[in-house]
Amino acid sequence: MKKKKTSTGQKVLTGVMGLYALICLLPVLLVFIASISDDKSLTTKGFSFFPTAFSSKGWTYVFNFGSQLLRSYEVTIFITVVGTALSLIVMGMFAYVLTKRVFMLRTSLTVLLIITMLFDGGQVSKYIIFSSVYKMKNTIWVLILPTCVSAMNVIIIRSYIQSNIPDSLSEAALIDGAGEFRTFWQVIFPMMKPSLAAVGFMRAVSIWNEWQNAYLFITDDRIAPLQLLLIRIEKSIEYALHNSSEFTPQEFAELLRSLPQESCRMAMLFMVLGPILVAYPFFQKYFVKGLTVGAVKG
Repeated sequence: MKKKKTSTGQKVLTGVMGLYALICLLPVLLVFIASISDDKSLTTKGFSFFPTAFSSKGWTYVFNFGSQLLRSYEVTIFITVVGTALSLIVMGMFAYVLTKRVFMLRTSLTVLLIITMLFDGGQVSKYIIFSSVYKMKNTIWVLILPTCVSAMNVIIIRSYIQSNIPDSLSEAALIDGAGEFRTFWQVIFPMMKPSLAAVGFMRAVSIWNEWQNAYLFITDDRIAPLQLLLIRIEKSIEYALHNSSEFTPQEFAELLRSLPQESCRMAMLFMVLGPILVAYPFFQKYFVKGLTVGAVKG
């Protein structure tokens, strides 16, 4: 078989998109270069792709947290993997029952879902409920369960099921003697991969970047996620810089020389970005397909 020739328009479009992708990568590259730049050059001359001096002090300062940094990475990876998997299971089942016209609570659950998009109880009520009622303060589950279900993601998955999975499949399974759970797990769930991958990637990024719940509910260093640790590192830098009265002039001058303010911030930012940048290419094809294939019913 002859291979189809690539048209001039396709070549131009590929070149334009490649250039656009390169432009999008430039800020990430700038962050990395800034993280290995000398802090004094960043302060005096600003950020540059070609710094006048390099230094590893920013990374050294972050890695000084050693075992705590590793522990926070482990916690973040755990809550991201478990939280994403649990979210997909719960939201997948939720979306599935919303597609069943014979389900008696379908309308009530849909209304309840929409209400959560329009109204919010506020941060104070959330804190009281999660800490006093559910007793989840200083537990790993407070980082997973409160954000387990997203109304918009349920709607995306439901739309995908309605547009791409015919009712005849579940009806055939029920006729063959399968119950609703078996029909969902063995027939419907495997066919939801594109939408689950798209939603799963968004959930994983959201959980990975989540800091507010950890900041409010976590005081135990053993379950402090990466984002909370980075906030504490940032706070320690700010505290040292804004409390000069606690140091002698000589000590404060030495602190300013040794404390990598900007390069440390860039190193922390790159530590957060790195895993997401590595994971995205593996989910890209599902991410695009899952968001677009349900938009138009075939």
